[in-house]
Amino acid sequence: MGKTAFVFPGQGAQAVGMGKDIYDADQRAKEIFESADAALGFELSRIIFDGPDDELKRTFNTQPALLTASVAYLELFRTRFGITPDYVAGHSLGEYSALVAAGVLRFEDAVRTVRARGEFMEQAVPGGQGAMAAVLGAEREALQALCAAVSAEGAVVELANLNCPGQIVVSGSKEGVQAIVERGKEAGAKRVIPLEVSGPFHSSLMKPASDKLDGVLAELGMEPAAVPVVANVTARPVQEPGEIRRLLVEQVSSSVLWEDSVAWLIEQGVDTFVEFGSGTVLAGLIKKIDRSVKVYSVNSLEALDKFQSETAV
Repeated sequence: MGKTAFVFPGQGAQAVGMGKDIYDADQRAKEIFESADAALGFELSRIIFDGPDDELKRTFNTQPALLTASVAYLELFRTRFGITPDYVAGHSLGEYSALVAAGVLRFEDAVRTVRARGEFMEQAVPGGQGAMAAVLGAEREALQALCAAVSAEGAVVELANLNCPGQIVVSGSKEGVQAIVERGKEAGAKRVIPLEVSGPFHSSLMKPASDKLDGVLAELGMEPAAVPVVANVTARPVQEPGEIRRLLVEQVSSSVLWEDSVAWLIEQGVDTFVEFGSGTVLAGLIKKIDRSVKVYSVNSLEALDKFQSETAV
């Protein structure tokens, strides 16, 4: 038997109604949604279950909503199967879900923190001045060189999410990202797709959000990680609270090294990934990185049953 990693999705995976099935069926899951509402002082669960979609898509709602859904599915899975992972990792916002899973952060503290993180990210750059785009088919080095050339001309654009071979998200000023949309072929891109986002996340333009988040994280109680957390910024494991805090601050304005993180986990002998939360975004990326590993997406009661029947746990 190889090793197991629990992984958690980030922004973009959200969907109205996520987690409603377990909220209705399981008391512990219901309590998690209710404790998120209590921690924030408003009914986040109503936005999660009923929308509207525009309201759920607002960064400061999306982040605590995804965290809550992920942790609710995780808790149900743990109660049912009692499996402890060898590693945990999360994509961007998902890193906070991973930290809850590893016992670093209390759930309520994490919910309040990502709500603030979402607000800081929205405030960092005035609306319409930043953008992001998915670049398909380009090599990392070639795209990096094109971004550097465009940035040198005065329009900031940087590599934001290194998701899997042939899928990289760029982020920066509206002009910088537009230049990549127009000139992507120079870096070998087959397609460049502008993304519907409210800001240039994971770029140096998010530095004001990093600075504000630093203040919030400094006040937060953290425990050493019970299992190693593979950090977005380094694609390497971290367990010590001071180091985790530093990397979370950096993460807001740094690249998410997802492909590198998954590759590192596979090198350590991980052959089974379990994704918790809405959708199957990470399962898709992991399969593009290495087809031979097993990936399960725990995003419904049905998925829990399927995991049980396929693994005979």
